[in-house]
Amino acid sequence: MSARPGQTATEAKLKAFHEESALGKAYDIRLIRRLWPFVLPHWRWIAVSFAALLSMAALNLVRPLLMGEVVKHAASRDAALVMRAGAVLAASIVVQQLIGFVQMYALQNAGARSMADLRARIFSFLQRLRLSYFDRTPVGRLVTRATNDVDAVNEVFASGVLNAVGDLLQLVGIVGLMLALDWRLALIAFASMPIVGLLVNFVRKRSREAFRDIRTKTARLNSFLNEQVSGIAVVQAYAREAQMADEFDAINRQYRDANKASIYYEAILDAAIEMVSTLCIASVLWWVGFRGVGDHVVTFPLVVTFSQYIKQFFEPVSLLAQRYTILQGAMAGAERIFQLLDEPEVESESSEGGAPPARSGDARVATVAFEGVGFSYKPGVPVLRDVSFQVNRGEKVALVGATGAGKSTVLSLLLRLYEHDAGTISVTGRDVRDIARRSLREMFAVVPQDVFLFSGTVLGNLAMADDAPDRARAERALDRIGARELFERRPGGLDAPVDERGANFSAGERQLLAFARALYRDAPIVVLDEATASIDSDTEARLQVALEAVMENRTSIIIAHRLSTIRAADRIVVFHKGRVVETGTHDELIGREGMYARLHRLQFSGAPPAVASVPSVRG
Repeated sequence: MSARPGQTATEAKLKAFHEESALGKAYDIRLIRRLWPFVLPHWRWIAVSFAALLSMAALNLVRPLLMGEVVKHAASRDAALVMRAGAVLAASIVVQQLIGFVQMYALQNAGARSMADLRARIFSFLQRLRLSYFDRTPVGRLVTRATNDVDAVNEVFASGVLNAVGDLLQLVGIVGLMLALDWRLALIAFASMPIVGLLVNFVRKRSREAFRDIRTKTARLNSFLNEQVSGIAVVQAYAREAQMADEFDAINRQYRDANKASIYYEAILDAAIEMVSTLCIASVLWWVGFRGVGDHVVTFPLVVTFSQYIKQFFEPVSLLAQRYTILQGAMAGAERIFQLLDEPEVESESSEGGAPPARSGDARVATVAFEGVGFSYKPGVPVLRDVSFQVNRGEKVALVGATGAGKSTVLSLLLRLYEHDAGTISVTGRDVRDIARRSLREMFAVVPQDVFLFSGTVLGNLAMADDAPDRARAERALDRIGARELFERRPGGLDAPVDERGANFSAGERQLLAFARALYRDAPIVVLDEATASIDSDTEARLQVALEAVMENRTSIIIAHRLSTIRAADRIVVFHKGRVVETGTHDELIGREGMYARLHRLQFSGAPPAVASVPSVRG
């Protein structure tokens, strides 16, 4: 990708990696219709807000007339009438402010509740998205959808944009009253309307693009920050702080420039409308001066009333312009949100077979079977080719092969984290596509290489599959791997806090918790995905007895690079470049002098093993 004129190489690279796809034309009515289901449940608050809004608009229309009455009675030097008219004016202002409080409180309450529902919808949707979407989408961009973009939509409520309906009604009332009071002065005031219309149209066309650009730059900024904070250890280890700061400066400048464009157009509109408002009042005063105050038509109280109506006329016009720019930001945010919600998601449970696979005691029924399975993360780049093997009930089967051979992909397909492209995958004789995902995954306990711990407590992480953790069951799980004392020594024991991603635990401790989590689940099929890669030899030796107990009377699938960990497996399935090339016991495969024997010799001679030439395709 070549940099455009005036664009640095750093900016071009960041645009290539962090820019979002361009959006087409936005249809505001369509977006509002899609937002409406989130607002509808809170219609009572909206109704209260609109009732108060109508009352405020009526009081606003009356106020200039009351001010005219005060001036009229002041001119007649009737103190009693002046005081009475002044008291009525003051009372109307107090009542209007009280109604305004109720109106804004009800509106923002409805907005907060609606946006809470929208955030919950986004979070729920993210959990149902296909994993392939997360492979190609930066985390920061997704966080932006549930935070910044929802906040932008919420500004419609927080800033009173919906009050535009009351403003429009007020404008109609002001026009009618001005024409009724003096049609000639009204025409002078209305002569500026074409100018206002042109200004609003000028800003409207440009502000939408400016707010779209802000939303894009916000997502890029969040994505970059998330990436840098997550990888700060690598940045510091390679002394890349200065280079990363330069890249951040480039993104930050683009975000600043996008905001400057929005501010520029908003400032133009504010200044122009204020100028037109002042010119209107000046034109009316000029006309009155030309006709002369005291004329039988144009009186001084009428001039005061008319001036107030002109100010009130342009107040909602100015607010409409400001609210329009906020609305542009909201619509840009809504576009991004619904672009996410339009992504294809995993099929709902109702569309799948709901019954779990039978836990058959018949050893002749293969617990897990792959028949001619093919899969590609990206079209045209196969990762698995015609893979066939089976794991019978109670067997311990190891999957081995060089990095990139497809071993972990087998696990992803088995759990339906991805859908295979060809062939059949079955569990206890049933095609996995005929089993509800939840029911299927309840059959497995997985111990991954990269253990992810959630913020909370040790007990909560051990019992994450249960709504209500069973403390005794968790303690038994830790006992079986000999780690109960290790974790109970921590302040709080099983209630000890777990920081984000388990940062306050060592890699070995996180791996032990993963073993205990699998034991707690007590599923009939155990999958160990490089489960001892982060554990030292002493800890691994301590775990061997516990692992044997875990795998006893259970089907076990072991994915391993360290061949010393799978010698006792009932069968070993060897992968190479996405294919199954050998199957047998350790001794049988060593005797064949094939791929497994070569891997074994390379590993135990200290030489690095060969790497399968399968391209990395997980975006």
